[in-house]
Amino acid sequence: MASVTITGSRQSTRAHGDPLVPRMLLGRRLRELRERRGLSRREAARTIGGSASKITRLELGRSASRPRDIAALLTRYGADDERTTLLALAEQTATRAWWHDDGDIVPAWVRPYLSAEQAAKLVRTFEAQFVPGLLQTEAYARALIRRVNPEPQVERRVEFRMRRQRVLRRRPRPLNLWVVLDEQALWRPIGGAETMRGQIRHIIELCGRPNVTVQIAPFGICGRAAGDGPLTLIRFPQQGLPDMVYLERANGAVYPGRRAEIEWHWHVFNTLVTEAAPPERTPRILAGMLTTY
Repeated sequence: MASVTITGSRQSTRAHGDPLVPRMLLGRRLRELRERRGLSRREAARTIGGSASKITRLELGRSASRPRDIAALLTRYGADDERTTLLALAEQTATRAWWHDDGDIVPAWVRPYLSAEQAAKLVRTFEAQFVPGLLQTEAYARALIRRVNPEPQVERRVEFRMRRQRVLRRRPRPLNLWVVLDEQALWRPIGGAETMRGQIRHIIELCGRPNVTVQIAPFGICGRAAGDGPLTLIRFPQQGLPDMVYLERANGAVYPGRRAEIEWHWHVFNTLVTEAAPPERTPRILAGMLTTY
């Protein structure tokens, strides 16, 4: 699968009501069944009166699927023994994403990541400019959001960001989060000294949680390895689903999808981990910063 650029333009099949994982699971299995029968996408598409690109979208999990189309494909693929399970997945692909009610304030390019974040087993992220959203305090988020959004939207966007963070307290399995944070992000005075002191204290508190790891990297060291922006890696609990790479850029995002690309970005993150200070030093480093704010 090629890199995808999007711009402003329990081993269960369910993912907290969000359709992303059901779409990915269904698409993966449909591709396997089609290839097992030796059919091209064009040949499969004739079964449902569609195009090869429609089959591609289904197999990549990028669109909802009609149960009648899936039923026809399963018949063509000779997969009657999986019909009940896969038709149930097809029904789930049309559910609303968890962010749906706030879709007017959620850019199209970030929606796949937001769905993946809530369904993920683990997230690994590097950030050089700002504290990542999952670690932000309300005050920090408010000051950051106020920079680029009209005032009437600010509080709603802050509330949405805080709601995202519930995944860190999710039961029974909270998200496993590992952050490498360039220290320059903590010296950038978002909202002023008091806001930054509160933000640093909050990160120290989060470091005490077993599912949160934070490493601090010296100025600029990680930027040379990570390239020109934040890097986030997502792994799902469902076996067989590929990891997701999310590269946020100005007014858009890139989602590299080829296996080699995914492996490369894991290598980059692992390099960042070795260049940053060990996690056990993070509380001391942050406490030292507090004395200067």
